[in-house]
Amino acid sequence: MPVQPRLTIRLDAEGRTLAPGSILRGQYWLEGVAPEEVKAVELSVLWYTEGKGEEDLAVHFFRRDSLAHLRQMAGRWIGAFATQLPRSPLSYQGLIVKIVWAVRVRLFLVGGKQVVEELRFRLGSVWTPKGIPK
Repeated sequence: MPVQPRLTIRLDAEGRTLAPGSILRGQYWLEGVAPEEVKAVELSVLWYTEGKGEEDLAVHFFRRDSLAHLRQMAGRWIGAFATQLPRSPLSYQGLIVKIVWAVRVRLFLVGGKQVVEELRFRLGSVWTPKGIPK
């Protein structure tokens, strides 16, 4: 049985709440994939809305790499990233709409298959309405 490719994302920050204007740093690694199977790796730092109405999405930081741009260590392909976060929009958990910030890594494999992993974080500290889980 073939091994399934795995993506893991880790942020350098303590916790997952970052201040507006701060630097977001982290790493991601790929496991269970041979170099000849990979077409490209995309990393995005983005925000999107969830809830009622139309969903919005905006990409703050984007990079597309090949495995040649990543380090190989102990059977993993490792990539690092850093970007200064904007002042807004801040993360928000409302009754009708949520604003979600995330780091998303997308692995494009030969043959058209994709593997996607996303790690959410909070930008800023906005009051959350009573009764809404944070």
